[in-house]
Amino acid sequence: MCDQDHFDEDLKKYSRRDIGALAALGFGAAVLFPESANAAEVQEQEVTITTPDGKCDAYFVTPTSGAHPAVLVWPDIFGLRPAFQQMAKRLAQEGYSVLVVNPFYRTKKAPTAEQGASTPIQEVFPLARSLNPNTHQADAAAFVGWLDSQPQVDKSKKIGTIGYCMGGPIVMRTAATAPERIGAGCSFHGGGLVTKEADSPHLLIPKMKASFLVAIAENDDQRDPESKKVLKEAFEGSKLAAEIEVYPA
Repeated sequence: MCDQDHFDEDLKKYSRRDIGALAALGFGAAVLFPESANAAEVQEQEVTITTPDGKCDAYFVTPTSGAHPAVLVWPDIFGLRPAFQQMAKRLAQEGYSVLVVNPFYRTKKAPTAEQGASTPIQEVFPLARSLNPNTHQADAAAFVGWLDSQPQVDKSKKIGTIGYCMGGPIVMRTAATAPERIGAGCSFHGGGLVTKEADSPHLLIPKMKASFLVAIAENDDQRDPESKKVLKEAFEGSKLAAEIEVYPA
């Protein structure tokens, strides 16, 4: 399932353990609950980030004053769009400096799916296929570096990163690319976290220093029930805290 335009509906499916795990990672309330009465005022802006491969358009939202922990958000295959800006804004209102990137900037600026999550998925498959582990890692380094250069980011605090669907593997590669900076990772119905290839994301776990929540859609688990066991063993083997849960699709 890749439709984050219905994210609030998906949240009702997560277990109490999932919510507790997110809270332990530092942004549970911000992601999983409605705007709080004490929500901070925020400022939002479109930004351009220089990477080794060009200029990435992105959305950056922060509280209006002070420096705060950063969160890097990787969208699903339908890309940077209002649904993700809304989620980022909710996080910022809870005291985070949040960057949502256009992962397909090499091909086109956002919006990359003209109809959002209603876009026929065949139309956006070529965008996803234009990326690979090397582009994921190069982008992760560039975006983490950009965040650390912003006055709104508290560099004494670890960065969190969240990915949806195709963003799940990118979260794992981000955690391995910048292990000293990434302290928490969340993958929501991430695809391809465990593969038989030499560049499978799960093989990077020994390089990470982050705690993780991996939320797996039930229908994905039915197709590949072994992946969750492989992930649990890999995180345990690296002595990293991880909640790996299956929720109803």
